[in-house]
Amino acid sequence: MRWVRPAPRDPAADPGHSLPVTLADVERAREVLADVAEVTPLQHARPLSREAGTPVHLKCENLQRAGSFKVRGAYVRMAALSPEERARGVVAASAGNHAQGVASAAARLGIRARIVMPRGVALPKLQATREHGAEVVLHGSTVDEALAEAQRHADETGAVFIHPFDSADVVAGQGTVGLEILDALPEVDTVIVGIGGGGLISGVAVAMKERARLSGREVRVVGVQAAGAAAYPPSLAEGRAQALEHTSTIADGIAVGRPGAVPFAIVSALVDAVVTVTDDEIAAALVHLLERSKLVVEPAGAVGVAALLSGRVADLGFELGTTAVVLSGGNIDPMLLLKSIQSGLSAAGRYMTVRIPLRDRPGELATISRIIAEEEANVVRVDHTRVGPQLSLGGVHITIDMETRGHEHSLAVLEALRSAGYSPRQHL
Repeated sequence: MRWVRPAPRDPAADPGHSLPVTLADVERAREVLADVAEVTPLQHARPLSREAGTPVHLKCENLQRAGSFKVRGAYVRMAALSPEERARGVVAASAGNHAQGVASAAARLGIRARIVMPRGVALPKLQATREHGAEVVLHGSTVDEALAEAQRHADETGAVFIHPFDSADVVAGQGTVGLEILDALPEVDTVIVGIGGGGLISGVAVAMKERARLSGREVRVVGVQAAGAAAYPPSLAEGRAQALEHTSTIADGIAVGRPGAVPFAIVSALVDAVVTVTDDEIAAALVHLLERSKLVVEPAGAVGVAALLSGRVADLGFELGTTAVVLSGGNIDPMLLLKSIQSGLSAAGRYMTVRIPLRDRPGELATISRIIAEEEANVVRVDHTRVGPQLSLGGVHITIDMETRGHEHSLAVLEALRSAGYSPRQHL
């Protein structure tokens, strides 16, 4: 699934006056954040550049305070509150990163904060939010359900609702990421940004498109969504925000079912294309970043790299030129990281699980082990099952996890087992 702007945007056009956020707003936000947000590194990714065939740089917001870009928008929004509003406290909803951004900003500004998080939220994100001093309430199973509860609490108590993306102040704060990219890499041609509700990409688009326009240049902005939570492509195609019936993705930070009104207006006007990536492709990107760039990134933060590695951006048909990819966050549950690494290795053909039906007689396991060893694969786990609904009397199933050197090597191992008379079935 993807969306591409039907006609190229005229770089000389100036739609800024009609948008809810302007370049001037983003520049003012940077002044507000001067002593709050880190200017995160822009790292040249040599291995990824070779894979993509173009210079690629990584904007490392995974190294930002509280582990993501979210502290930028949250602080700008909350710093603008009046003394009376601050006294009422704030309420927010998030699967983790916005929660930590609001909690961190609230602690710095001396504001009482209540955070609604969906049940099943990653434990490290829950603990980190509480450590910033916020009250945490678990409600619902999705971010959208948590948002509804936060809004209900705001209506009932008078607390100020700090929306994670549908706010001009929040968008302006997130846009400071784009200013930092241009400062560090003025020759950038394309920026790739993950999309949930759209706060980050809309802010980055305003900052980069409008500042580039003033210097007579054009910067392309490409958005990336998880395929299981992709509300933007159909919404942009229809010209209005549409809600998904459900979301399902490992990228919980961008699992948002409906675009925000403020971001959607900006994305519709400025963003050049939106593509989607699968969870397997996201997992492969996590492994690539960990292994080749030595960076720990959460699934939502890796979707831009996934779009490059999978060829989704190359398929858009334009030259990328010098490219910047925003790694939006690094708050990942270690258990999810473990599963993602295994999934990513499997997607790359470097980890394979096979199930083999056998006759229950001496020597079968030794024979299979010999064949795998001769093919130079490394067995890491063996499960031997004699009882089950799919097993006949006298039959067994052997399930073997092994390390392989890529897809061709995996196929060679399977072919060797078949040539010896076995019927291995690969489990994905």
